[in-house]
Amino acid sequence: MIGTPILPEIRELIEQRNFSALQRLFDDWLPVDLAELISDLPENEQAILFRLLPKDVATETFEYLDFDAQQNLLNALTQKDVTHILNSMSADDRTALLEELPGPVAQELIKLLSFKEFKIAKTLLAYAEDSVGRLMSPDFLSVKKDWEIGKVLEYIRTYGHESETLNVIYVVDEHGKLVGEMLARDLLLSALDKKVEEIIDEDKLITLTATQDQKDALETFKRYDRVALPVVDSNGYLIGIVTVDDMLDVAEEEETENIQKFGGIEALEEPYIDVPLLELIKKRAGWLVILFLSEMLTASAMSYFEGELAKAIVLATFIPLVISSGGNSGSQAATLIIRSLSLGEISIHDWWKVMRREILSGLMLGSILGTIGIIRVVLWATILGHLTKVWVLIGITVGCSLVGIVLWGTLTGSMLPLLLKRLGFDPATSSAPFVATLVDVTGIVIYFTVASLVLKGVLL
Repeated sequence: MIGTPILPEIRELIEQRNFSALQRLFDDWLPVDLAELISDLPENEQAILFRLLPKDVATETFEYLDFDAQQNLLNALTQKDVTHILNSMSADDRTALLEELPGPVAQELIKLLSFKEFKIAKTLLAYAEDSVGRLMSPDFLSVKKDWEIGKVLEYIRTYGHESETLNVIYVVDEHGKLVGEMLARDLLLSALDKKVEEIIDEDKLITLTATQDQKDALETFKRYDRVALPVVDSNGYLIGIVTVDDMLDVAEEEETENIQKFGGIEALEEPYIDVPLLELIKKRAGWLVILFLSEMLTASAMSYFEGELAKAIVLATFIPLVISSGGNSGSQAATLIIRSLSLGEISIHDWWKVMRREILSGLMLGSILGTIGIIRVVLWATILGHLTKVWVLIGITVGCSLVGIVLWGTLTGSMLPLLLKRLGFDPATSSAPFVATLVDVTGIVIYFTVASLVLKGVLL
């Protein structure tokens, strides 16, 4: 990883136009580190440094850059340089770049591609935006099942540099249909005169389809712990592969979307800093309005118990204490259940198991907080010298309310994601603010109901 202390030295070399020193400096740098450095430089210096890189290193470095840096370089470089980069990029990374660019700009760049790369780009861009086809790479190695291992190794030496990965070699029949795969380890440990069909297991073949949703593909990668998976068409012909590095990008996008939803906003399609202000306000305003209107129910509940509150104004002192505990417990439960659903640890069919666990958890957690609440009320009254039977009863009111509110919070936070999942909605939309707001309203009812029972004939 590159550290910021070296940046002043590099900027100084750029200002001095000491390009030979810069080239020597970057000889041992990895493309991913060069990409980080370029992204940290001002836009007017990015192209200067990028032009110093050897062509093969420049292309790989370009693939690691974020979209803004890529777009800046495309505008700054000559058409010849841009043409070389686009034709040298891996097909999946080029597709990711083209789909982010405005339509007219992407069309102009596509015209710079060779006939072979043009066909590949058009094919991949024809697939739906969130489909496996957009991630697919046509750069893979496939061999015939009747080949000997010696012939396979010779084939790899000749054409291996064109493949996205050499960890897995795919096996097809005489018509090009996928029949199996070989791991590099199995290949290297097999005798040279052995047939490919002797070391593959056709029954364990796992495939993706080009029209499949990327999220489904991500689950397949997680389930089977693969570094690459083949993509086939409807007839079983091998048309591409998807590698784990592409899936990591999908996982990052999905987790970012879930986290944003959990925070009570609509998912952002662009990085936060690049989202127009009005668009950002629009994404956040919707949920804020819904939560604000929901909180009005809290005010309505408060007004319903206005008589009790007027007789025992001291009850208002502990409203924030008991209500926040319910919201916190609900948010905890929602977080646990949503994450477990995301990881496949539970399903909607486990709702009864979840409910039983949360009932026990809610009662125990509520009892812990309730005990602390009683001690707090009694201790405070003792310090002030006001300890009487009334204050003890107020403490009991707070303690019992906490048990009920925390129990209700855990049940709401755990069951709401499962309910939304059952109805076909995204569980992440049962965000912490939404659960907290829902528990606030019911918490008021629970608190004053307990107070009316415990303090009846004393304060009420």
